[in-house]
This record gives sequence, structure tokens and C-alpha cells, in this order.
Amino acid sequence: MAIKGNLHEVGLPDVFQLLAMGQKTGCLAVTDRTNFGYVYFDRGRITYATIVNRRDRLGDLLVKNNLLRPEDLAAAVEEQARQPQRRLGEILVERGLITQEQLEHYIRLQIEEAIYHLFTWTQGTFQFEPDVRPDPHALLVSINPENVLLEGARRIDEWSLIEKKIPSFDLVFALEVGRSLEGLELTEEQRKILPLLDGSRSVREVVDESGLLEFDVAKAIFGLLQAGLVRPAGQKAPPPPRHVPRVRLDEHRNLGVAFYKAGMLEEAQREWRRVAELEPRNAEARFYLALIAMRQGHLRAALRPLREAIDLQGPKASAFHNLALLLEGLGRLDDAELALEEAHRRAPDRPVVQLSRAVLLLKRGRWAEALAAFAALREGPGKRPGALYVFGALADALAGRLDAALAWGREGLERFPDLAPLLLVVGALHERKGEWEEAEALYRRAVAADPARAQAHKALGDALYRRGLYDDAAAAYRAATERDPELGDDVYFKLGNIAYKQGDRTQAVAFWRKALELNPENQVVRTNLELVEAMA
Repeated sequence: MAIKGNLHEVGLPDVFQLLAMGQKTGCLAVTDRTNFGYVYFDRGRITYATIVNRRDRLGDLLVKNNLLRPEDLAAAVEEQARQPQRRLGEILVERGLITQEQLEHYIRLQIEEAIYHLFTWTQGTFQFEPDVRPDPHALLVSINPENVLLEGARRIDEWSLIEKKIPSFDLVFALEVGRSLEGLELTEEQRKILPLLDGSRSVREVVDESGLLEFDVAKAIFGLLQAGLVRPAGQKAPPPPRHVPRVRLDEHRNLGVAFYKAGMLEEAQREWRRVAELEPRNAEARFYLALIAMRQGHLRAALRPLREAIDLQGPKASAFHNLALLLEGLGRLDDAELALEEAHRRAPDRPVVQLSRAVLLLKRGRWAEALAAFAALREGPGKRPGALYVFGALADALAGRLDAALAWGREGLERFPDLAPLLLVVGALHERKGEWEEAEALYRRAVAADPARAQAHKALGDALYRRGLYDDAAAAYRAATERDPELGDDVYFKLGNIAYKQGDRTQAVAFWRKALELNPENQVVRTNLELVEAMA
């Protein structure tokens, strides 16, 4: 089950403690609305952490700590450019420039520093997705969260003081004229950065040139400020670029992908629009802008960027597949089928395309073809998506084959035990067979698996209403309407009935009027209202 929340209400240290105590495995995604970070857990221990667009400082740290020569680093970076699938650390170890132990030490240091940096974020959101693993090529560690929490708490306290004096890493500092350093006890970090505080470098540039970590540089400058050895000398703004640097494009792209995956569609749209502005012929930006519009329900608005993406990148199966989904949503089923046929021609073995074709056949009432397509996918090679079992069960149910539909459901739940749409479909099948207890149990599982899904709460409410457990049913219906106020007239009709049974006519009338607002043709609700108002 996903865990999500707001950083303003729940601090990251508390989230870490919860995941550690629960021995959770998965990915914690964190955003402060301008950047994005990931922390991976394996049975409660931290294995990896990264922040999008944060510079990989491994090479700098090794050079600045005299473990690597600049020319050796440059050669390794050049080799990595030729083989982008390989990690820099892997190349350095293979060349004998550093040991595996040294690599692991500095990777661990980078991971810890990324986490400490995330701890300073007080605005934004977090979301934990279970069973999500890091990139297979990532070098993993095993860190006890308790150790990180102790050091993190200390740094948070220190950072709250530091950021009052250094609110931005674009600030520039300079040595105070006439101040002698003789006899002063300076830290190693302070001695290292003093020559760089010349009134021309920003804090960010001092970090880059010193090879130290952000926190260590900021803490060192803070101490020098407190001692009166340095003074603020302005703020540095980067000069406007004459051309678009690749790194700048990549920053917006990386954020766009991260925000999209997290469901933060407005933020994703902002980043991809920026990519499109900086590189007008970027097909990927058009593609993502179309996907975002589709997920926002703006289907017609998605057509133009999707067609532009196809024009720019050439005809690809993924583009035709998404075009088919878009046309299907617009009710243009003939055009959708043509687009799916083209996607299938270009990627005949792609299960997601085959599944979309089977679903479209089902929607068009071509039962025999749909059932055959679902059966072929079920028996075929490759990974079977969870949606296959949802629609396969629906297809057999619509064909009147309840036992076959339940077989789909049981097989699917073995593979995807927490897939809420499948739990709801299988619950409805048990209802069709009069197996009420089994249905209610499945609806409860659906609510636990996906608490944000309004239909899960409504299905549970219907099961409880049928049993006469009206207080519990009302609580489930209210949870459903909180998540989707326009869920349907049926839920408000039943809420009105419960209120009336409990003697609250005013509340009953309010619920029934809402039901009638959603469905003016509901004669039963209209009759109820007329009777109650006549008795008033």
C-alpha cells in the first residue's frame, strides 16, 4: 500500500522511522515542488538515494581528497561518454585507479549527503511505493536509518541557523580587509575554502571548486561569518546563455519525468513546456505534453502535441498506441482501431498494445474476438499486466460465463493481490453469485489497497447497506463522496435513505436533492422528496 503525505505536516525523519520500523521495501519519492529526490529501502534499511539534477560529485571528491588525478578522472569520464550505460565508479575500479572499498565509501557518503539534503526540505510532498527497486546498475549500500536520523537531526538544527545567514547558494562572500588569521583555530574545511572567498565566487562555485559537500561549505562560511573573518559581497546571477546548454535541457527533462511519474501533472507540464520552448523540435516534450493532457482528461487538447510528436520522431508503436487510446476516449472507435492496428504492426509482441486491442474489441461488442484476444494474451509469452485480468474477467462476465470470469480473478489476485480494480471486479462477481461475505471481504481489501479510490469505498458501502449496517455504510459513502463528489446519484440516494431512517429529515432532503442534481431523471428520488416535503 502506498504511503503519501505533506512535508509541512509530517517531517521526513518521521517517515524514515515508520519505514524502518515496518521493515518496508520500496522507493520513497520526495519533492519540494522544484526538485525531486528518491530514497530506496530494503527491509527497512536504506540502500540508495539520489536527487534529480544534483551533480554527481564522486569524481570531484576523489580528486580533492588526493585519491585520483584530474587527468585520470577526465579519461574515465571520456570513456563513460562512449559507454553511457556504465557507471563512473565501475570504470575507475576497473582501471585500478581506486579500490572497490574506496568506491563504496564515497558512494555511501554521497547517499548520506543526499538524505541529509532532503531532510532540509520542509515544503512539498512525499510518496512511498512498495517493492520499487533502484536501477539494476546502481551500487547499493545498507545503512541503518537510525544512524542517519541521529546525524540528520543534528544537521537540521545547525541548518536552521546557517540558512538565516546563507539563504541562497548564489551569495558571494569576501575576506574582511585587515583581519589577521594568525593564531586563529580554523577547521580543515575553513582553511580549504578561505582562498576561494575572494568576492567573485558564489557559494555554489566554492562548493564545486573545493570538492567539499554543500553542508560542509555552508557550515564553514557560517563559522567565518560569526568570527567576523568574511563578509557578504553581493549575489551572483548566472549570465544568460547564448545557446541552450544540453545540461539545462536535461535538468528540465529529468524533472518532467520525475513529476509525471509521481502524478504531479501541473509541475510536469511546466517542465516539459520549458523543454519545448528551449528545443522546439523536441518530440519527447510533445509526447509527454500529450500524455499529461490525456491524464488530465483534456483529450482534444492532447491530439495536437501527439500528432506533432509523431511528425517529429517518425511513426513509432508507442505513439500510435497512445493516439489510439486518445481517439477511443473521444469516442472515435473506428479511428482508434486503425491506430491500434498500426501500433500492432510495428510492435506485434508488445502486450500492452495487444491488451488495448482486446479492450477495444470488447467495447465494440465483438465478444468472440475479444475473448479470443484475451485468451491469447493469457497464454502468450512475456509479462502479463494487471489490467489483463481486470478486463479478461469483465469479458467473460459480460458473456455470462461467471465461473470463467472468477478463474480470471483468482489467477490475477495471485499475481496482483493488492490491485484495487481487480478486487472490485472479483467482488462484484461474487455478488452476482450471491456470495455476499466474500464480496465484502474483497471490497475491504480494495479500500486498504487504494484508500484514494472512491469506487472502493462505495462498493464497501453498498455491501454494508445491504446488511443493514447503516452507520458503517454511511461512513463508507461519505469517504467515497469526499474523494469524488460527483460519484453518482445512487450514493446520495442511499445516504438520504440512511439519514431518513435515523430521523434526520433535513439531512435526508439535502442528500436526495444532490442525487437529483446529478440525475434529474431519478424518479424514485423525486418521489421521496415530494413525500417528505408534503409531510413537512
